Formats: sequence, C-alpha cells, structure tokens
Amino acid sequence: HPVYCVNVVGTQNAHNLISVSTDGKVCSWSLDMFSQPQDSMELQSKQNKPVAATCYSFLSGDANNFIVGSEECLVYSACRHGSKAGVNDVFEGHQGPITGIDTHRVSGQVDFSQYFLTSSFDWTVKLWSMKQPYYIHSFEDNNDYVYDVRWSPIHPALFASVDGEGRLDLWNLNNETEVPTASIVIDGKPALNQCRWHETGHHISVGDNNGRIHVYDVGEHIANPKSDEWSNFVHALQDMKQHAAEREEDSTLAKEAAPAR
Repeated sequence: HPVYCVNVVGTQNAHNLISVSTDGKVCSWSLDMFSQPQDSMELQSKQNKPVAATCYSFLSGDANNFIVGSEECLVYSACRHGSKAGVNDVFEGHQGPITGIDTHRVSGQVDFSQYFLTSSFDWTVKLWSMKQPYYIHSFEDNNDYVYDVRWSPIHPALFASVDGEGRLDLWNLNNETEVPTASIVIDGKPALNQCRWHETGHHISVGDNNGRIHVYDVGEHIANPKSDEWSNFVHALQDMKQHAAEREEDSTLAKEAAPAR
C-alpha cells in the first residue's frame, strides 16, 4: 500500500521516523535500521475498517498524539501508545479526500495547540479544534484541488496553502478570513503539491508537478507577528467559533424539520 506521509518525530537526541500507509498501518523506524520497523499499529475506524491515511501531523511537542487525514474525506485523532492507542475521534466536514494537515505549533502568550488545518480535493481549507467534531471555518477561495496547507512557524494567525492552479496563498486570520492576505500564481500554472516554511518564517518553498521547487521570500510586514497578534487571534477564533456553532445549529434544525421519507 502507498506511503504518502513520513516524518521525523521526537527531540533532537531521541527521535524516530514515523510512516503511515493507506492501509492504516503506522510504523516507527529507527534511523539506524530500515530493514524492519521498531513497532507498528493498525488504525481502524469505528466500523473496524482500515483508515486509508493520506497525511498526518503530530501535536506540538507530542510524539504520541496525532491527527490523520484520509481518502474517505474524514479526519481522525489517534494515539500511538497507552490505553487510548488507535483512533479516538472523527472529524467530518470535507467532501473530498484530505491532501494536507498541519497542527498549530507557534509558542507565545496563548496556547493554540488544539487547532489544526486541513486541505482537500474539495477545493477548500478547513480550520478545526481538537475539542469540536465540526470545522470552525472553511476557506473557499480556490477553484481547484488544494494540495497542502502549513501554519507559519512564527506567526500565530498566518498559514500558507497551495493548489492545482499554481497558486500559493498566504492567509492572516487576524486580517481576513474570506480571501487570502497575499497570493501569487506561478508561471505556467503547474499544480503545486507541497509547501514548507523555513524555520525563520521569512521564506517558503513550494513543489510542483513538474519536479521543480520554488522558493519565495515573505515580506516582513506579512511574516513578522506584532505583539498583539496572539490576543487578536483569540478574538478571531471566538468569532469563527460562534459562526460555526450557529451553522451547526441551523443544520440540525433543518434536518429535524425535513419531512420523513
């Protein structure tokens, strides 16, 4: 089965390579030996079906708890070890396979580690909280598959996404949640399938389907957070959560009012 996601997890002196394949198998590898994994586990849904994993992201500073995106349009939270090992919660909302996922890692005045982003073939990016089964906000400015999404490593409210039309978007959620703060379309509009920030937060690289990597500088006025970005993001999240709760309530009422067939 294909392996779409591999990452090094742990501290500088104690780390493993974690791979997840589309048959739901999670393997932990020593960097000194790749002939066989140190340990492995099977991710299964509540219906005892393998989770067809396409991407994953561990929580900030945590080598045990992670979020998994899947081919069946669902997102799962899972644990590697302990009494809760395996799949724990399910997040529904996408209408297409999940292509990218990223948990919040920026440290600062407020802990935002419960929040994560997903991208999908349904042309959207969605913002979620580990504490809610439904998405907080859906970003719907794209007209093609969105292939990847990544939080800035230094700015709490900034993230990047790339799509199948060659577009790189930067979103500052403290400024705007309906359209990107900045966008660029690469010449020839190749499909962009990966994006990664440099650890300084001032550069971003994107990979395209022609095998090329493009590196961009991010202007300081966008990249660098002001001192009030953390508190502003708290308020922005509160607004988005309120709208999400109202959306879910309206959806529930509509279902209850629908005539029985």
